[in-house]
Amino acid sequence: MELLQADLDYFKHGQIENAIYWQRMGGKPDFTGATALDVGCGLGAQCVDMALCGAAKVVGLDTESRLIQFAAENVRRNYPQLAGKIEFKDLDLKDYHGLKFDYIIAKDSFEHIMDLGGMLREMKQRLKVGGRIYSGFGPLYNSPMGHHGRIRTWLPSPRFPWGHHFEKESRSIERLNQHRAAGGKIFAYSDAPLKTIHDLGLNKMSLADYRRVFRESGLKMVSFKVNQTTNLISKAIFWLRVIPGLEEYFTHNIYCVMEKTSE
Repeated sequence: MELLQADLDYFKHGQIENAIYWQRMGGKPDFTGATALDVGCGLGAQCVDMALCGAAKVVGLDTESRLIQFAAENVRRNYPQLAGKIEFKDLDLKDYHGLKFDYIIAKDSFEHIMDLGGMLREMKQRLKVGGRIYSGFGPLYNSPMGHHGRIRTWLPSPRFPWGHHFEKESRSIERLNQHRAAGGKIFAYSDAPLKTIHDLGLNKMSLADYRRVFRESGLKMVSFKVNQTTNLISKAIFWLRVIPGLEEYFTHNIYCVMEKTSE
């Protein structure tokens, strides 16, 4: 398999993002001798990072075959010292049956999972007692950029803050279908006409929804942080979340750690 330069560049960018991710988490766990699972591993940058940090076994799952093929070939060619330590699989988590893990990583994915409660149950089943889930994700749907730039409205730019809240969902979907029919590009999971915002890979969950799902998971919340950023303008804007009634709309991201305390 040919390793495209664009993919190699994106892999390197992912390595840079990993450092930011762990900083926002409050620090990287000790992976020495541990087993770790990366759900939605993409090109495998996080998997390589964990293996280089001493993990005994790392499994990366993704449902995009091309990404998994790149990840495996990249490790074979460029990280031969990790042979046998990393395994990549083109699988949904519910179809994985194998190890129990000390750590499960879910980076930039929870806002795209339609049945997050079901996903957490699957993760919990694959954790050892005392094992932890590290998840950082955003922007949340109700935040300024919660549309992820995927929703086209009457506004001048799909990146307009809170633009997805200024128009009925049915009208936004109609505009997106018209845009694609005219030859424009959109993000969608299939070529079929869009029916709901979910077809864009956005679960529309609110901050309150995430809190409820986490509470109902049976996992212990070890750490829960929001609005993790080093951008001073963002810090100033998202400070407004402390005003009653504005928390939902000024909470941009979530970085949390959950632990399995019993079988």
